[in-house]
Amino acid sequence: MTTAADHLSRSALLFLSRQSNLKDVATRFKPFRELASRFIAGETLEEAVDAVRALSDRGLMASFDHLNEAVRTPEETRDEVRQYQRLLARIDQVGVKANVSMKLTQCGLLFDKGLALQNARAVVADAAARGSFVRVDMEESAVTQATLDIVRELHAEFGEPHVGAVLQSYLRRTEADAKALCAERIRIRLCKGAYLEGPQVAFPDKQDVDDNFVRCMRILLDSGVYHGIATHDERMIDATREHAARNHLPRGAFEFQMLYGIRRDLQEQLIQDGHPVRVYVPYGKHWYPYFMRRLAERPANLWFVMRNLMKG
Repeated sequence: MTTAADHLSRSALLFLSRQSNLKDVATRFKPFRELASRFIAGETLEEAVDAVRALSDRGLMASFDHLNEAVRTPEETRDEVRQYQRLLARIDQVGVKANVSMKLTQCGLLFDKGLALQNARAVVADAAARGSFVRVDMEESAVTQATLDIVRELHAEFGEPHVGAVLQSYLRRTEADAKALCAERIRIRLCKGAYLEGPQVAFPDKQDVDDNFVRCMRILLDSGVYHGIATHDERMIDATREHAARNHLPRGAFEFQMLYGIRRDLQEQLIQDGHPVRVYVPYGKHWYPYFMRRLAERPANLWFVMRNLMKG
């Protein structure tokens, strides 16, 4: 059960995630910078590549994500396309087991849906030519339908091996979306969700989010499509493993996915047990909104920062 204090902390942190002007103030404090470095692989592509090399040495796959929620003009969207094309080329050069994750707001979705499709298509076409894969990230519920519309268009052109979607179990619509996308053989990353949403579109209680996660996970695993189950919650992991075992699914029929810097012990245990594990590796100068949403998922991290600030 979500407590009132947890809900208040999460709401406050999600509000702060939208105040990008606070980044410069926050990063003056060493504890904040240190905590951020646990979740962010760096501000440059090469820093992220180094982080993925280290993951690869531990037997982990990766999904690069260039963080930028400040895209406002068509030229800025084209800069994002070029960043992802450089990233795909670098993955080939380094030879690590990695793909990319991309938000459609980086492609212009908030001001020109046609431009967003054009830009996303350029990235997916590059990935397909390289035999790689692009995960189209999910964002706030206001763009959920538009995001899925574009994923469907890209999937129709490039197919199952080269583009996929993300669904969030805190949204009430997600079970229906999971059934529809699986019927179309679109690969899904299932996560819980980390945006501030009203109760009309999202479950306000954690237990309901968890229950929906399990329902959707079962839909995904029963579909015969290769999906990603993205969670650090051991109960969700156990439920996934139990469902897979009960239905005699091989370990390679799906993968677990986790965020960079979280539950390294659990990542390694799953690898030892024969499960594919992919780590989501975010990098870039515009990391502040992403980082604040990670704090909102686990408000105890905020108290770590506050305790260290009080110590001077």
